[in-house]
Amino acid sequence: MHDIKNLLSFWREDPGGTYRTWFLWKDRLRNFGAIRRGLAEVVREIDAGTFGNLYRGSALEPVVKSIAEQRQIFKGADHPFLWKPKLRIPDIYEDPDNQRAFGAFLETCCGCSQEQQILSAIHRLDNKKIKGLGPAAANLLYFIHPTVVPPFNTAIVKGFNTLTSAKVKLGSWSEYLAMRESILRLNTENQTLLSNDLGAIAGFLFDLGTGRYDSMLQPGSSADASRWREDLDRFREIAEKNANRDSAEEVRLQQTHTEVQGQLRDLGRALGYDVWIASNDRSRPYAGGTLSEGCLSRLPGKVEQIVDGEAIRLIDVLWADQVTESPVAAFEVEHSTSIYSGIVRLLDLALGLKEDGESIGLFLVAPDSRADEVRAQLRRPAFSGAGNKTFFFVPYGELLKNLEPMSRFGQGMRAIEAVSERLHG
Repeated sequence: MHDIKNLLSFWREDPGGTYRTWFLWKDRLRNFGAIRRGLAEVVREIDAGTFGNLYRGSALEPVVKSIAEQRQIFKGADHPFLWKPKLRIPDIYEDPDNQRAFGAFLETCCGCSQEQQILSAIHRLDNKKIKGLGPAAANLLYFIHPTVVPPFNTAIVKGFNTLTSAKVKLGSWSEYLAMRESILRLNTENQTLLSNDLGAIAGFLFDLGTGRYDSMLQPGSSADASRWREDLDRFREIAEKNANRDSAEEVRLQQTHTEVQGQLRDLGRALGYDVWIASNDRSRPYAGGTLSEGCLSRLPGKVEQIVDGEAIRLIDVLWADQVTESPVAAFEVEHSTSIYSGIVRLLDLALGLKEDGESIGLFLVAPDSRADEVRAQLRRPAFSGAGNKTFFFVPYGELLKNLEPMSRFGQGMRAIEAVSERLHG
């Protein structure tokens, strides 16, 4: 193999190499915070249903433009995200389900700190097989987790292949993850000449891939290529197992989510309330019929008048007073989905109702095992301005255990509040 330490030493001193022109650039790190905030805005737009069906004008556009302006290593980083109508790629603009999967991927990665959580999010996105959305998305993650996720582009791949004699192909998450394993090893073995920030080694590979040091290179060793192939086989196997598992799991979770919505529907009606079911769940099969049977066909009047209230239509269950049509309770069922997004929708409802929203009960319904996660989300600084809005946590176990007695003997909101944990307000 090459004398990589000498090559790295030469690269560090090269006035035209990425180490001096980009990695040590005094303004480089200033962009990280803005890009992270921009990705959070992308998630908010997707959650609110306002992301739209075009790249131009979306919250994603300024984010990838900021990345593309990070000097030569990220030149062209916006190309994979530009909407190509004839090819219908990347398919996150016209397919709502793919858009939500992309939003969930970003939200998970923005909110987590563990390497395994990031890898799991990548595997889940890969399982969706969203046309045109491949490892180029790693460039987004790099600015959130620079010590875990290396950047990705054609030149970096070419440099890696040149250095290791591997044959990484563009467009495959499995091949990217296998390449990442080798990059982490190279980074560890040459730590004193590189950095915990994987941008350094990515810059080195980028310069190799552009041919800057061709005269100094020798063919990579067969051992390097062999280790990469072993990693690739492992990640392909993981991807296949995850795809099979997640397919079955998705069906099971969908059923559980629907079952809990149905229980809340039936309880609300038994307590004398009108019930609204989320607009995207109304036709789901439940109890021999559909989930929305016997429920309101339109939002309660005061809710329907909320400006920019499209996301509120996606709240899982609403209870409303039969006489005044005022909403009295809103429920977000978070079996495996984002608790943060559920809180945002509930707050949009309560704040949109203004004075009428002061007394509405806001309920997060989730498995007992997610209790700590629910509490932690409500403690986030982003929700410090929630004021006197009342949030409750309803564990699945308590709901199921008390469903029958609440339906038979309960009166008003006291029944559901009695089996809930008051978290805020």
